Amino acid sequence: MKALLVYPDYPDTFWGFRSALQLVDKKASEPPLGLLTVAALLPTEWDLKLVDMKVKDLKDADLADADLVFISAMSIQRDSVVMVLDRCQEMDVTTVAGGPLFTTCPEDFPQADHLVLGEAEVTLEPFLQDLARGEARRVYLADRQPVIKHSPPPRYDLIDIHDYATMDLQYSRGCPFDCEFCDITSLFGHRVRTKSVSQVLHELQNIYLLGWRGTVFFVDDNFIGDMARLKQDLLPALIEFMKARDYPFGLSTQLSINLADDPELMLLMREAGFAGVFVGIETTNEDSLIECGKSQNEGRDLLESVARIQAAGLEVKAGFIIGFDNDPLDVFEQISRFIRDSGIVTAMVGLLNAPRGTRLHQRLGKEGRLLDEVTGDNTDCSLNFEPKMNRSTLISGYKQVLNSIYSAGPYYDRVGSFLKRFGESGPRLPLGSIQRSDILGMFRSIKVLGLQGRDRRRYWRLFFETLFLRPQLFSLAMTYAVYGHHFRNVYKEYL
Repeated sequence: MKALLVYPDYPDTFWGFRSALQLVDKKASEPPLGLLTVAALLPTEWDLKLVDMKVKDLKDADLADADLVFISAMSIQRDSVVMVLDRCQEMDVTTVAGGPLFTTCPEDFPQADHLVLGEAEVTLEPFLQDLARGEARRVYLADRQPVIKHSPPPRYDLIDIHDYATMDLQYSRGCPFDCEFCDITSLFGHRVRTKSVSQVLHELQNIYLLGWRGTVFFVDDNFIGDMARLKQDLLPALIEFMKARDYPFGLSTQLSINLADDPELMLLMREAGFAGVFVGIETTNEDSLIECGKSQNEGRDLLESVARIQAAGLEVKAGFIIGFDNDPLDVFEQISRFIRDSGIVTAMVGLLNAPRGTRLHQRLGKEGRLLDEVTGDNTDCSLNFEPKMNRSTLISGYKQVLNSIYSAGPYYDRVGSFLKRFGESGPRLPLGSIQRSDILGMFRSIKVLGLQGRDRRRYWRLFFETLFLRPQLFSLAMTYAVYGHHFRNVYKEYL
C-alpha cells in the first residue's frame, strides 16, 4: 500500500514567520508533528511519503502514485484543505482526513472519503483493520482518550529537517484549565496525560541523531499541566540528557502564567535548556479574565509574574486577546502599555473569535450572536460574532495596538529594553552550535535590514549596542530584528 501524507498550506500569519524564514534559508517554521505521528501508526510494510505544502508543492504525480491520501489540518488551513480534497476527488484518489479541523466540523467536508476523528492512537487502528477487510466505514469516532505512553515516536525521517526552523516534540496532552475561548479541552480533555520519560528522551535522541542542532519546541497544550511529574521525573532526566550532549538544543514550550509561582520549576526548566516560554496573558482587565474563565490569571499582578519568569532566565512570549464583552474602551491603551512595560517582544495580539467546540461558541450561539466560521487567523481583523463594543471602534482600536507595538520605533525600543533586563538575569547556557543558517541569516539581515531597510539606523544601533555591551545576547538580538521584519510585513496594511 502506498500512502501519501499531506499537510496543507496556510497563508502568511503571525506564527508563520514567512518573511523571517526567507532570511535564514528555511522553508517552514515547524514540521507537521501530527502527521509524523500518524505515519508511525501505519503498517510498517506500507510505502510512505509526506508532502508538507509549506515546504513544497503537491504534484499530480504525487497523488497519482498514492493508494491513500492522509490529510490533517487546523482551521487556518481550510482553503488549502478544500483544494487538496477536490484534487483527490478529481483524480479518484481515496482520502482519509483527521486532525483538529475535521474533528471539530466533519460535516463541512463531504469530499473526504473517510473521517478518522479524535486522537489517532484510538481511531486509526479500527480504520486500518476495516480497510484490510475491505469494509472501511466513512466515519470513525474516538470512544476514549488514549494512554499516550503507548504512542510511537514520530517519523522524523520522512522530512528533511533542514527545511524547518524548529523541531517539534510532545510530552503531554490536555489542560487542567478551561478558558471559554479555547478548544483544547474539547479536543484533549482536562486530564493531563503524559508520555514516559524514556519516550521523550528517545524522541529527542532521534532528533539529535538526525543532526538537528537548534530549537526544539514542546507543543504541549500546557507543559506544566502536571507540575509534580514534571519536576520529579522529566526535568531531572532532561537535564542529564542535555548536559551529556553539551546542550545541543534550545528548548521552548507553551504554558500557563502560574509558572511564575514556582521558583524551583523555573530553575529546573532553565537547567534543562529551556530558553523561552509562550504564556497566554490574554488581557489585563480583571472582569474580562473572569468572563472567559481564565482563572489562573485572575487576582495576580501579571506584570510582576512576567518579570519573575524573565528574571529566571526564560524569555516570555505572550498572547493577548481583544474583544471580550467586558473590555472597556481603554483596553487598547491597557494592552499596549502592558506590552511596553513588560518588555515582551513577541506579543501575539488577536481579536477574539469563537471556534466550534469552545464554550464561547456555545454561549454566543445561544445568544444569537454568531455570524460566521472562524478563519483560523485571529490577527486578520475578522470577527465571527457580534461584539458588545461597537465593531468599528473595536477594529480601529485593535489596529492602533498593532501600530503601537510593531511600528519600527516602538518595536526596537522594546527589544532594547528587554535585552537590558534579560542580560541581568545571568549567563546563558550553551544552546547548540552555530549553524550555516545562522550565518546566512546574519548576512541576509544585514543586507535587507541594515542596508536596504527604511529603519536601518535602528538596526545598526541594536547591532552594535548588543555586540559590545551584551555579546551573550547578540544572536537573540539579531533574531528579534528579523522577527520585527516579519511582523511589519504581516501587519503592513495596519501600520
